[in-house]
Amino acid sequence: MPGNTGKNDPAIGIRAMTMGDLDAIVALEKAVFSDPWPRDAFSDILSGEGWSALVAECDTGIIAYACCMTLDEGARLANIAVAESYRRKSVAKRLLARILDDAKKAECEYILLEVRPGNTEAITFYERHGFRHMYRRPHYYHSPTEDALVMVRYLSEDDENE
Repeated sequence: MPGNTGKNDPAIGIRAMTMGDLDAIVALEKAVFSDPWPRDAFSDILSGEGWSALVAECDTGIIAYACCMTLDEGARLANIAVAESYRRKSVAKRLLARILDDAKKAECEYILLEVRPGNTEAITFYERHGFRHMYRRPHYYHSPTEDALVMVRYLSEDDENE
């Protein structure tokens, strides 16, 4: 597996998600989210067109995953989940970097995501990585019912800043 991402980070590898990963992915999904996706959703992603799904793993197994759909001119980050004991170790940062790179290679102009307004840790993470608030989508989440903040990052701005 690749070397450390920082001096206190574990050795983490990132690869494409496979059907054999679904038990671990579903368990992680249930541990992280109050309204988890069912197994079928991940199975559909792996067999669907336009989707990419990544896992992060270390010697303890799968510790995180991310799912993204490429649309005509943009992409939609559907999910990033990191096991609690591996948060703040650059795992989400590395997954997001791969997703952004893949979106650029697919010539996407932007990437969108939804996040719960109460998830300040995620909002701060996305803002730190160039995402901005677009609008609020009422009653998007369930268990508990909550709006979604829709955030965007324009990938053409990345080219201007390089």
